[in-house]
Amino acid sequence: MIKRIDSTAKAKELIAILKEQHGELMFYQAGGCCEGTQPQCFEKGGYYLRMRDVCLGEVEGCEFWVDRDLFEYWKSSHFTLDVLDGFGVGGFSLETPLQKTFKIHYRLFSEEELKNLEPVKTAE
Repeated sequence: MIKRIDSTAKAKELIAILKEQHGELMFYQAGGCCEGTQPQCFEKGGYYLRMRDVCLGEVEGCEFWVDRDLFEYWKSSHFTLDVLDGFGVGGFSLETPLQKTFKIHYRLFSEEELKNLEPVKTAE
């Protein structure tokens, strides 16, 4: 099965630091403006999912959820979680005090990959 999301070494390092500080984590990316367009990191359960939000998979044991409309737009794309130096928009994500921000790189799946994607789960 082809994973829908992966992470860079820099993202894995930052997630390890945040887990040490905050315990279990989750990610959420909305399709709106401002901070909603970048992935946000929360303590697990610190963000209330809406019905039909989609979990793309896990990054370092952390579920990565997206808004249903965002999923419909990007469902043929692979997500790679990365980290940049500096503050993201809004500052709600746990990495903000460390002067870091999570970012997603997208690429389209090949025709072959599309035939063997991991299933997603949907919030109820």
